[in-house]
Amino acid sequence: MARGRNIPGMDPRMMNRLKKQVKTEELDVTEVVMKLPGKTLVFRNPAVTAMDVMGQKTYQVIGEPEEMAGGTGEGPAIPLEDIKLVAERAGVSEAEARTALKKTDGDIAEAIIELMG
Repeated sequence: MARGRNIPGMDPRMMNRLKKQVKTEELDVTEVVMKLPGKTLVFRNPAVTAMDVMGQKTYQVIGEPEEMAGGTGEGPAIPLEDIKLVAERAGVSEAEARTALKKTDGDIAEAIIELMG
């Protein structure tokens, strides 16, 4: 909340009490990973703020995520752009490209060679 601003319709005294109850902290974070069904979002060097409101902690993550294939319980995350590149170069489906990349620990060249060989 910006200092000196009031929310329309809110008593200024109530606003001041609320400000005292909200504790914010900027965290020094290098990476945030969110695993979703079917995909993973990776935020590298995001701005992260922790807020404690009456004992309830919430986190705000600001940054541009890199979307990766694989989500909850699906093994290592592989960048979607790598999957598309391997699929295009080897002339195979994205599912086949994903499998080859997992098998080669994400090595693009090795995955293409394996699929074309």
